[in-house]
Amino acid sequence: MRYKDLGKTGLKVSVVGFGGIPMQRIDDNQAKEVIIKAEEKGINFIDTARGYSVSEEYIGMALEGRRNKWIIATKSMSRDKESMIRDVNQSLANLRTEYIDLYQFHNIKTIDEYNKVLGEGGAYSALQEFKDKGKIKHIGMTSHSLDIIKLAIESGKFETIMYPYNIVENQAEEAFRRAKELEIGVIAMKPIAGGAFREGTLALKYILKNENITCAIPGMGKVEEVEENAKVCDVDTELTKDEEEQIKSIKESLGTEFCRRCGYCGPCPQNIDIPNIFIFQAYKERYNLSGWAEERYGSLKATAKDCVECGACEDKCPYNLPIRKMLKKARITFNE
Repeated sequence: MRYKDLGKTGLKVSVVGFGGIPMQRIDDNQAKEVIIKAEEKGINFIDTARGYSVSEEYIGMALEGRRNKWIIATKSMSRDKESMIRDVNQSLANLRTEYIDLYQFHNIKTIDEYNKVLGEGGAYSALQEFKDKGKIKHIGMTSHSLDIIKLAIESGKFETIMYPYNIVENQAEEAFRRAKELEIGVIAMKPIAGGAFREGTLALKYILKNENITCAIPGMGKVEEVEENAKVCDVDTELTKDEEEQIKSIKESLGTEFCRRCGYCGPCPQNIDIPNIFIFQAYKERYNLSGWAEERYGSLKATAKDCVECGACEDKCPYNLPIRKMLKKARITFNE
């Protein structure tokens, strides 16, 4: 396994981290088995979230007696101080730890959310207080909005950023370069595009050849997935000509109907959160997380069935995606 400095946090993390979202589809004994295998392979960074159902609890049970071997990251959707205090205390209890190495704001979507977090009575002040007490060590942010990530990078408030990056989602390359310049840790989420790729080693090689990325966090719910993801560090990260051709083929095949979650399609006149619909669809179809995806989908104020096919989203999409057609497929996925 190879390790990199996580920005200027002082933490050295494995370049392949452990994405904790698949913990929801296995039991606690299986979770422990998978995490121990990851530890044996040299993986030392694990990422979870308050919103990942039982993920924090399973990780907490698995890491009892081996806490000092792991760097733990989790995250919360809380935007105000009071809610964030509750979430951090719950995370500490779930993870059975006295401290959390990295606590992140989960999926900041809009400038209004960003300003609320950093404003008076916002959630950032709660994390700062926990940091002052040593209960959390570092503060980060995740987002699917490139504009928000750029703000976070320049703000001086965040020690890490997390953003999608993979073979078909490379729109953040310049932002990652700037983050490294400022010694901000860069965590690549969705490294296999929500399960869209079958060649995990190739997908990780593509990511890790980018020197501005600190680590990638593929989701792992099986021992076989751990072994597959870890072996990328045993092979030459330089892409062969055949691999470059394979990547080109993947881009061409997914490019016609693959949402990069950039958000440029919004705002929808019907208030449909188009990128999130496609995220939940991917979790149901490819991540085997039907219950979780359906719950999140059902909580949306407007869903695919509310589309009136005005086409405004397609006019704004920089990737020329057939969004109306894709929303019809989402309706089928969620039985609407």
